[in-house]
Amino acid sequence: MERLCLILLLMSRTTSVLAQFNGYNCDATYHSRFPAERDISVYCGVQTMTLKINFCPVLFSGYTVADLALNGRHGDTHCRGFINNNTFPTVVLFSISLSTLEACGNSLVVTTAYGANVYRNMSLVQIGNISGYIDTPDPPSIISYLPGLLYKFSCSYPLEYLVNNSQLASSSAAISVKDSNGTFVSTLSMILYNDSTYNQQLSIPMAGLALKTRVFAAVKATNLDKRWNILMDYCYTTPSGNPNDELRYDLFFGCYKDPQTTVFENGKSQMGRFAFEVFRFVKHRHQKMSTVFLHCVTKLCRVDDCVLLMPICGRRRRRDIEESLETRPSSGDAIITAGPIITRIDETPTNNSQLASSSGPSLPLNPVTSALLSGVVILGVFSLGFFLLSLRLLRRSPLPTATPSEAWNPGFK
Repeated sequence: MERLCLILLLMSRTTSVLAQFNGYNCDATYHSRFPAERDISVYCGVQTMTLKINFCPVLFSGYTVADLALNGRHGDTHCRGFINNNTFPTVVLFSISLSTLEACGNSLVVTTAYGANVYRNMSLVQIGNISGYIDTPDPPSIISYLPGLLYKFSCSYPLEYLVNNSQLASSSAAISVKDSNGTFVSTLSMILYNDSTYNQQLSIPMAGLALKTRVFAAVKATNLDKRWNILMDYCYTTPSGNPNDELRYDLFFGCYKDPQTTVFENGKSQMGRFAFEVFRFVKHRHQKMSTVFLHCVTKLCRVDDCVLLMPICGRRRRRDIEESLETRPSSGDAIITAGPIITRIDETPTNNSQLASSSGPSLPLNPVTSALLSGVVILGVFSLGFFLLSLRLLRRSPLPTATPSEAWNPGFK
């Protein structure tokens, strides 16, 4: 009887596990377990990082594919994976593009190590390490009987490869415009340049750009006739390639403009141009480099209407202009992105005057030397004050002097 009960118990557990794996390529013999570190495979590709997670132990733990997300971004559908049921076992795939590597909170840390350079000589090589994790959400209750799943991953690339000009991503956006002659589609794009001539595209050195380096940006459009101009509503920056990143810094928005930003052309032609000085995000304070992505919300407007769509910073009411534009055709908004712009934060810029004034290396003072110098300065101040006080007292009580006609007797006062 006991043996029969044991057999029935085993059969019931096997049936429940088979029902749990129903529809997926899982083997109850090998996959009826909790996840382990070997369940994740990381492929560091040329353009993307691919992550594969064995989905069967995830099912056994009581989770679904919707519960797995990159770096705790469970509310963002772009940060979730998708199931590939054409393999054994079934896997969940995550794909991370190197052009938007920080979009879902992945971390980029730059380190320096010895390695072979292009000439096969050993030298210091800067490495960009991209890391993150995949986890399951915490339950809303105080306790849980389900294990919390956590998969860590990382890939390392030569920094020169990550910040090479050919890898500088510049997204394009197709925008549809409807006017009296029908509907046409134009493609907007943003390109970064080295200087105000807008001839040479931005080239980021392997060590990154120095802080306060001036970068010039241009927004262009294709398939436009002379009736339409480009209007940049506002431009901003984020530490990741995600335009919806909660952490952002506005370069210009409405009547506000960052003091280090200059808008050269906006709404006056078929190109928008501006420049700004690169900076670092404080969140990268423990890293040697900082990543900056540039985003611009752009639209197309008729030549005569663009000036009316510009920010109103004077006394004219915005409602009056909105009423006059109700029947004027214009396009919707499109967000275009460029980056990453890599800035180095481990060096302090030095100008020529500083170099001229520093004739030699300065040695730090230890506490004993500092105390002695302070004592000498204080003693000198007291001595000078005592000397000046003595002179003042002597001037107030001068000694009597003898005249030529009479002699002075020291015995009389």
